[in-house]
Amino acid sequence: MKLPSNIKIGGINYTVEEKETPDNNPQCYGVCVYHDTHIEVKSNLSDERKGQTLIHEMLHGIFFEAGFEEHDEEVVNRVSSVLYQVLKENDLGLT
Repeated sequence: MKLPSNIKIGGINYTVEEKETPDNNPQCYGVCVYHDTHIEVKSNLSDERKGQTLIHEMLHGIFFEAGFEEHDEEVVNRVSSVLYQVLKENDLGLT
């Protein structure tokens, strides 16, 4: 899966990078870095896992840009899994 190089969240441009070790943590699949406006996704994941991870990190960016300081990781995990499936399996004609 080729990830987009940029994503706009709340009017802010976030760059998207594939990295061998996101956040310098071997167990980490991805990270959203708010102060530097970029998202890192682990490069050796399956295509589906990369997509899920990108949606997960985008949700963190959305919550941050919407002014939420606390992000309940369980909520982000649950919503990102369902949102990934909805976006992948439906032609919403939004473009």
